[in-house]
Amino acid sequence: MKRLIIILSLFLFFINTQTFAAGKLVKQDIKVVTKDGFSVCATLQYPKVKGKIDYSTVVLLHSLGYSSEWWETLPQDLLNDGYAVLTIDLRGHGKSVYNSRLARVSWKSLTKKGYSRYPQDVISVLEYIKNENKRTFFNNWAIIGSDVGASAGIIAANKLSYKPKTIIMLSPVINAKGLYIPVHFAELEGIDVLSISGTNDISGQTTQGYLSKFAQATFTEYISESTSTGMLLLKNDKSLIKVITEWIGQYLKAETN
Repeated sequence: MKRLIIILSLFLFFINTQTFAAGKLVKQDIKVVTKDGFSVCATLQYPKVKGKIDYSTVVLLHSLGYSSEWWETLPQDLLNDGYAVLTIDLRGHGKSVYNSRLARVSWKSLTKKGYSRYPQDVISVLEYIKNENKRTFFNNWAIIGSDVGASAGIIAANKLSYKPKTIIMLSPVINAKGLYIPVHFAELEGIDVLSISGTNDISGQTTQGYLSKFAQATFTEYISESTSTGMLLLKNDKSLIKVITEWIGQYLKAETN
């Protein structure tokens, strides 16, 4: 067992790829139009390494009401460590706000049916990347999700045939916007989990204790000194970036040369 640290299915695709010479990064802006006509946007970045075709990848799924812009320095730190990083704006957030009529739709106006599509939206983005790239990104990968993003990630992982090596949850929720995860959690065999809550987040800590009963592998609970929740934990507890990257390093290997 690894060392514990304390502490749609039819869619259209559009892609824009650009290389950042200064940072030697490749960036792909992805837009997936789902079966119900919603545009889900994502960004894939990875170090440009000559001859490298198989990348260890970290998928980031943000909090309710936020977007991929709120991950603080985590994406860049992961890129610096040699990982590919995929950030997805969940529907109703960030750039993922246009429906089939090209009308803007906020997360605030989504119904439970809309939220229920989150896991499939995530799967659709992953499937596109798998099918449309010469490089491989999901032979060796992980999920980091915050509240509703963590729930979407858990359900998506359970449905996928290619499982993540590990999952990190920030401020986990048992039933986020109808995304009830205990049963899915119980079916994820062999996937170690790190769950992080703030020091005053009694709900998050209670959820951690509850979900640990369903875990089929190592379940590590970490209480941050921050009094915040969700992605704001990263903003107010700068040590969490190191906690997360060290955890990821136990499960994923990345080479930059």
